[in-house]
Amino acid sequence: MATTRDVILAAGREVPAPGFDVRKIREHFPILKQKVYGKPLVYLDNAATSQKPQVVIDALVHFYTQDCANIHRGVYQLSERATQAHEGARLKLQRFLNASDTREIVYVRGATEGINLVAQTYGRQHVGAGDEILITAMEHHANIVPWQILCEEKGAHLRVAPINDRGELILEEFEKLLSDRTRLVSVAHVSNALGTINPVRQIVEMAHARNIPALIDGAQAAPHLKVDVQALGCDFYVLSGHKLFGPTGIGALYGKASLLESMPPYQGGGDMILSVTFEKTIYNHIPNKFEAGTPNIAGAIGWGAALDYLTSVGMENISSYEHALLAYAIEAIGQVPGVRLIGTAREKTGVLSFVVEGIHPHDVGTILDQEGIAVRTGHHCAQPVMARFGVPATVRASLAFYNTKQEINALAAGLERVKAMFA
Repeated sequence: MATTRDVILAAGREVPAPGFDVRKIREHFPILKQKVYGKPLVYLDNAATSQKPQVVIDALVHFYTQDCANIHRGVYQLSERATQAHEGARLKLQRFLNASDTREIVYVRGATEGINLVAQTYGRQHVGAGDEILITAMEHHANIVPWQILCEEKGAHLRVAPINDRGELILEEFEKLLSDRTRLVSVAHVSNALGTINPVRQIVEMAHARNIPALIDGAQAAPHLKVDVQALGCDFYVLSGHKLFGPTGIGALYGKASLLESMPPYQGGGDMILSVTFEKTIYNHIPNKFEAGTPNIAGAIGWGAALDYLTSVGMENISSYEHALLAYAIEAIGQVPGVRLIGTAREKTGVLSFVVEGIHPHDVGTILDQEGIAVRTGHHCAQPVMARFGVPATVRASLAFYNTKQEINALAAGLERVKAMFA
């Protein structure tokens, strides 16, 4: 029977689509040209945030130097240009996710705020005492804590579906936990700590069979996989701009229009209203109803540039290249004595979470930094995952389509140096 490594290595022998040249790709990211401690930067912390192509940086500079104005209410040219660019980015995001309408795209600060928005609007409306919300054991804290707050407020219960030793959701157990009291399912598309790709279409189908809405946390999926919210059938989908090669402080909540229309506002203020008197406020139409105050205009515009860039490269090309690079990395890192991978799912994206026998992850990360290699160490805002695997923390090297085999070799060599220092 084929092992997990056999399956991944076999898949990794696939040749990326013609026209993908990682050397040319790297030229688009100015930060990758720098050195750290005299060594070429090897940036392997993409699950925390991605680097930005020059076109995104240029879009931000252009806005602040040419079009800087508040949006929607100005009748002068700068405001009209800013409004057009801001709303144009919403259209790009709608197309990127294959949402049916731009009204289904709500700007937020990031995936975390998107989950909180749903918890504090839809959740407060539909969750009561004795009800249940179902998540999985591999969730980021952002997909745990908002539901805990809601459950504590409402007297509801948070149910957690278990994962196996490979870091895969046990789908049969997940289905058993769905009940007549389940009011919402909220699941990561991809685990930030393990790289596991969840079978979200099946999860949504299971939930919908009981008329339960499903939220998908796509923060780690959208940079690596082609996402089609209509094909997934999910009711909500959240993602962050800064992980998707755009600016920080911008994200989006996709929600089916019928649900968004039924939900109360998340915050009050300007632009989320049609009219205000001291007696009554009439709220704006979606998505504006959920976008109180001056938005992150520059962030949306920069994100729009990032989406254009990703579309030009091709998400299929990106996925194919990263899949091959992950297979190479699993083999290379797996050959370093004392290294144990945490998370060996059969379906996963480019996350290598591991421990080095006898050496604390923080020490590993500090020594690798001296070699110019940037990795993340700690619990990755996924403490329950660490507890499941019996470790306090891991080293996490996470890949993007601008990473190379040479950088993987540098990581492997760096780990050899770490081992030698503690020998």
